[in-house]
Amino acid sequence: MKLLLVILLLFIIFLLFKLFKSFNINHGITILCSLVIFQIILAPNICIQYTLSGAKLFFNSVFPSLFPFLVVINIIISYDGINIYSKLLGNLICRPLKLPKECNFALLVSLLCGYPLGAKYTCELYEKNIIDLNTCERLLNIASNSSPLFIIGAVGASMMSNAKVGYILLLSNILSCLFMGFIIPAKNSYFKNKNATPSKTTSTTNIGIILKNSIEDAIKNSLNIGGFVVIFSVITGIIKDNVIFHIALNNLSLIIGPSATFIEGLLLGMLEVTNGCYLIASSNSNLYVKLPILSFLIAFSGLSIISQVYSYTYKYTVSIKKYITRKFIQGLISSLLTLIIYYVFEQTSSVFTFNNMSSYSSNNLYLLILIILFIPIFLTKIIKLFHTS
Repeated sequence: MKLLLVILLLFIIFLLFKLFKSFNINHGITILCSLVIFQIILAPNICIQYTLSGAKLFFNSVFPSLFPFLVVINIIISYDGINIYSKLLGNLICRPLKLPKECNFALLVSLLCGYPLGAKYTCELYEKNIIDLNTCERLLNIASNSSPLFIIGAVGASMMSNAKVGYILLLSNILSCLFMGFIIPAKNSYFKNKNATPSKTTSTTNIGIILKNSIEDAIKNSLNIGGFVVIFSVITGIIKDNVIFHIALNNLSLIIGPSATFIEGLLLGMLEVTNGCYLIASSNSNLYVKLPILSFLIAFSGLSIISQVYSYTYKYTVSIKKYITRKFIQGLISSLLTLIIYYVFEQTSSVFTFNNMSSYSSNNLYLLILIILFIPIFLTKIIKLFHTS
């Protein structure tokens, strides 16, 4: 039966090539989805298993932390919270990054809750004409980090069995976002917008209506994110259980050296970050290899998160290619920072026991500060990579 289905699939692909002389993205997506459908037919249990796994991940971890946060944020926005926060913290947070002070709200939301809420509120600022297109594209990459709960709890405490590792990864991730703000050209957008008057949306002050609208919007956005979690869980599961994929992994492992589990984690992490981080953490590689790769995957975020970001940006003229390129470079920066921070802490005491954190010498702390301050100088050398027409 399986052999018959495979022959039928090859025949359909052959017909597609014959029917369409010029191959384009539509044909590629059609063939790819056809392969997924046939894989589900050949192994329906895999689809069911990973659908349930993705749903459990969403309802047990993502939804409980995301939904109440979205409701509260929507209430704050309804009561003009963006302008209030911009007056309180705008200049302090945004001026060093050459951003309008209203952008601090998106930065704070991204820092506290992580992907993809930074993109959501960045797009809202652009839609309300508070920021221009260039500022929107810059802010997408600056307000673009994973949540502290995921980095410290899931990756550090659960996967690496040490929450202190999570703090190193979190610090690297936050610093990489800040460095993106220093090296991405502002094109004077900050100075153009600093005196702009943002358009205020007139809304009712009835707390009942505001709460109702906030809950409806939070449910809508939470379920959208849940859909991405489930579908990428299924895709990842199909790839993991594919015989051809494992044969390719084993051969690649023999050629380049790292274990098949490590390579699998890196490849699948580019697709979906949670599963990739778990595979990297469970590999036999040493910490000098694990930590920078974990940091890269967390900063890059993977195709699943990028798709969620694109679900908010597709309505505008925002360049998703530029966003992906900058995320890749941010991942490299985060990896470098992780190695530096880990090395500094390792030289002072045992970073992974952290029993003697209070005994760190002031000289080593000053060295860490100097390293962090001088890194942006070197990173500005690659600023031309971000100048696109």
